[in-house]
Amino acid sequence: MSEVNESSSSWREGTGSVVGDTEIRYNSRYSAVGGGYGGGPAGVEVKGKDGENWKFHAVEFAKGFAEMSVEFGKGVRDVLKQSVVREDSILVRKVGPLCCKVCRRLSFLNEYLPEDRDPAHAWSVIFFVLFLASAVLIASNDNIYPTTSVKKVCIHPPSASRISLPDGRHLAYQQQGVPAELARFSMIAPHSFVSSRLAGIPGIKTSLLQEYGIRLVTYDLPGFGESDPHPSRNLESSAMDMLHLSYAVNVTDKFWVVGFSDGCMHAWAALRYIPDRIAGAVMVAPMVSPYEPRMTKEEKSKMWKKWTTKKKNMYILARKFPRLLPYLYRRSFLSGVHGQIETRLALSLGIRDKALLEHPLFEKFWQRDVEESVRQKNAKPFVEEAVLQVSNWGFSPADLKVQRKRPGKGIMHWIKSLFGQTEEILTGFLGQIHVWQGMEDMVVPPSTSDFLQRVLPDAMVHRLLYEGHFTYFYFCDECHRHIFSTVFGKPQGPLTPEPEPEPDQSPIQNDDGETQDTILGDVATDEENVSSVVNPDKEDYID
Repeated sequence: MSEVNESSSSWREGTGSVVGDTEIRYNSRYSAVGGGYGGGPAGVEVKGKDGENWKFHAVEFAKGFAEMSVEFGKGVRDVLKQSVVREDSILVRKVGPLCCKVCRRLSFLNEYLPEDRDPAHAWSVIFFVLFLASAVLIASNDNIYPTTSVKKVCIHPPSASRISLPDGRHLAYQQQGVPAELARFSMIAPHSFVSSRLAGIPGIKTSLLQEYGIRLVTYDLPGFGESDPHPSRNLESSAMDMLHLSYAVNVTDKFWVVGFSDGCMHAWAALRYIPDRIAGAVMVAPMVSPYEPRMTKEEKSKMWKKWTTKKKNMYILARKFPRLLPYLYRRSFLSGVHGQIETRLALSLGIRDKALLEHPLFEKFWQRDVEESVRQKNAKPFVEEAVLQVSNWGFSPADLKVQRKRPGKGIMHWIKSLFGQTEEILTGFLGQIHVWQGMEDMVVPPSTSDFLQRVLPDAMVHRLLYEGHFTYFYFCDECHRHIFSTVFGKPQGPLTPEPEPEPDQSPIQNDDGETQDTILGDVATDEENVSSVVNPDKEDYID
């Protein structure tokens, strides 16, 4: 044992003489705790190499993972070659002839490749680089083309006149044209979806209203603009609001109702529930329920075919899942920023409509109208309006058809009919209904007017060639004049105010016909007469 120790010590001395004395001494005992020889200085040296060992193992693991991935890819390739890319496989039989045909037609491109390059490999690399370059260009598109600034929605100070309704709500309205006492015709216009009282007849000139003696009253639907929301509104309550508004603004005679697009829904309700107060209706691109039961399958198919997929989905959600609409509205026109009308409302527009939308005047009007419409920042009124469009209205436009009322059943009605005591009673709306429909309208397709003419044969349908959804109603002076001349005839101006009757200054006569003499000195002045009535004891008070 001593010989072994001596030999080991002599080996260390020899090694030290070759390497040099590093002043580090190693213990001959194996330390089970440290995992190496000795403690002290040897432990410090092992601790310093932990970082390098970790990097070494990470690199080796990455190399091993890469090699395994390559081998796995080769295995997948071999499997595909043996199973899928065989000559008798279905994929090769279906796609192979087409690929060979395309490769033969593109074989002339191989002339531009070097002779030592395989065309299959070279063109695969070229197409991959082309795809990568296209992706980079698309990702950096924002740097190439400057983005337009996003305009935020501005809420303006209140400016509407308001009336109090019998249920305590307030209804905001606006008046245009001649005063109430000079109006020859009165017109009330409910607005469409995502709109307000500011819409009315967009771009109508005051001079044209005065020329025809028209007073135009527009109002905000419940929850829109400055009108208070309705807890449970429907089309009948909408007609009642219009009725109360007419009396509040001193429209004592019958008035005309004006509807555009979705706003025609409330015009139909007025014809149904308050027909005695309506003189006639002006409908431009009138909307009916897309689920109207009286429509034929062909009419419904033509209507749905013109709409975008997003608009169809919005109608389906409004009918089946209306609780999802607030989330979509808050990401759209209730987001606090302005956007394009066709994007916000998912409209499919024609060429002329798109040209009108790009006009600065229309853009300014649309943004101001939307700002007033979303003033209350509440999604519930918009959801209610969307649900009303697709729900059961409680009536159909076909119910407005003028027809004779069927005689009642029973013996008394039979006896009255024998003696001619029964009066002929007509049902439906007896006034005029004018419908203007653009033949290039893709929002309210022409099939809608075909349906209305079928169920309302007395309605006058005016088909407009080359007109879209907005072009005939928005900022078109000739169109507005054409509407008024068709409905009211020649312009007659406002009513002439009746002159006040002059006081009678003829002398007073007695019962016998003789004229009574008047003594000027005994006639009291008006001021003295008034004072004597107010204070009959004036003389006593002076005395």
